[in-house]
This record gives sequence, structure tokens and C-alpha cells, in this order.
Amino acid sequence: MEIPALPDVVNLAVPGFIVAMLLELIVGKLTGRAKYETRDTLTSLLMGAGNLAEGIVLGGLGFAVLSAAHTLAPFPIAERSWGWAPWVFVLCFIIDDLRYYWFHRMSHEVRWLWSSHVTHHSSQHYNLSTALRQTWSATIALGFLFRLPLVMLGFHPVMLAFIGGFNLIYQFWIHTEAIRRLPAPLEAVLNTPSHHRVHHATNPRYLDANYAGTLILWDRIFGTFVPELEEADPPQYGLVKNLGTFAVLRVAFHEWIAMLTDATAAGLPLRARLGYLLGPPGWSHDGSRKTSHQLKADYLTRHPDQAGRPGLKRA
Repeated sequence: MEIPALPDVVNLAVPGFIVAMLLELIVGKLTGRAKYETRDTLTSLLMGAGNLAEGIVLGGLGFAVLSAAHTLAPFPIAERSWGWAPWVFVLCFIIDDLRYYWFHRMSHEVRWLWSSHVTHHSSQHYNLSTALRQTWSATIALGFLFRLPLVMLGFHPVMLAFIGGFNLIYQFWIHTEAIRRLPAPLEAVLNTPSHHRVHHATNPRYLDANYAGTLILWDRIFGTFVPELEEADPPQYGLVKNLGTFAVLRVAFHEWIAMLTDATAAGLPLRARLGYLLGPPGWSHDGSRKTSHQLKADYLTRHPDQAGRPGLKRA
């Protein structure tokens, strides 16, 4: 069956992103619920532009790998008469959203992937411009390999690119403090601003939580869901150790440099070098740094009354 020409929905959505940011800025001025800082916003916009450029220059490499793998798929859905039916797109979206959950989770648990993803968490503000603060090293991090299982299931890379665009568009609007809560049934099923504020927060209870793209159901199923405690523990955004700079090159590559510096230090055994590349962020061979699990444990030591509370359940 002929592959349809599908639009780049993310590029088509850019004017809508701009309008939404302007509206949020107005709402923020009126209600105080959305805060913008000029240098921070400019950094996010430049990171977004760089992400688009990286996709143009290097994105074809990942697509070529996935296309080659698709030729080996035992049951290529795209070649069936129903292969591009609407229900196939819906099925693909649900499975790809599950793929995104695990890719996103691994991007917080494996330093190699975190070196690329950390860019998105580097802003100390949480507004719609933060959604555009994206990595310049997605292809280098090899994140596209997480789509190999879907390709081998028979979904065509063209469909995956199209579906992935809708997932990214959905995630844009949840980067806001202007919306507090949606109706309970929606909060139960969908990723929402409240759920995603938790994901961007550096409070110990909120670390490593709410990895969902569109469906928060995955976090509920796999035990990584933490609700926002808006009054008891309001989210604080950024990194555990913030950069303190708006220089885009440092924002884009600081963790790559730090990781490779650690992994190539003199006198380390191979196990330690691999630990710096593939271990969790904060891992160190001498215990001089702290992972998110250790930060949670330290918090519980200081606040034993919080044991068992959301995000702070003892292992």
C-alpha cells in the first residue's frame, strides 16, 4: 500500500504555541499564576529553535535506521489494506505513548540519556515557553532506538513520526501554572498541568515521578505516580543543582561534558566508567554525590513524619 504524505504537525502548531504563550503571559499578569523571565524565556526559545535545527540536520539518521529495521518486520502493518486506517493510528498512538513513558523514565534513570534530557528541566520557571526548551542532542543520545519495538511490530516510521508529533503537541499545554486542576475523571486518565508540575519539580518527594506523555495511566500502573500537594509542598522547579546561566551552549551540553569528564577520569576501573555513563544521575564511584533515591532518603531522615506520604514511601 502507498505510504500517505502526512504533515509535520509540530511545525504546523508553532503559530498556536506563540498565541498560547501570549495568552498565558496576559493571564499571568492578571492572576500571578504564570511567571515569565525575559532571559529564561529567550533561552527556552533558542533551545527550541536549535532542537528543530538538530532534527533537520541529524534526524534523518534515526529515521534511516528505523526504516531499515522496518524492512525486517515480520508483519508490516503498512503493507496491509487496512494499514493506514484511523483505528491503526489510534492503536499506534496508545502503544507509542507507552513507549514514551519508558523512554522518558529511562531518560531520568540512565545518565547517558539524562545528558540529553536535562536541557528540558534546566529552567527554574514553569510556563509554556519551558515546553520549547528542548535538547540539541536527541540523535546523539540514540533515543530513537526506543521506537525499534514498534517498528518490529509493523508500524511504519512515517506513522510513528506523525503520531509522535501529536504527543509533543499535547505535552506543550501542560507546561503551565495558569491551570490548576481539571475535572477529576480527566486528572485520573490524562497527563495534566498538575501532574506535569510534579515531574518538573525538584522537591525530594517529586523526584522521578509522572513520566507520562499523554496518559497518566502508565504512571499509575507502574507505580511512579505522585500527586501535587500544592499547599503542603508547592513545586520548586529546575535542577537539583541549578546551572545559574542562560548561555545556550552550556544549557545544551553541560551534562555531556560533565559525564564524559567523569567517565574518562584517570585511574578508574571499567565498572566505574560504565557507572558514570549508564548509572543514574548523581551516581559516583566514591559516593561523593547523591542520586534521587539518596536525596529522598536524606529528606526522610530530616522529616521522619513524612514517611509513607506521596513520593516518600520507604522501599
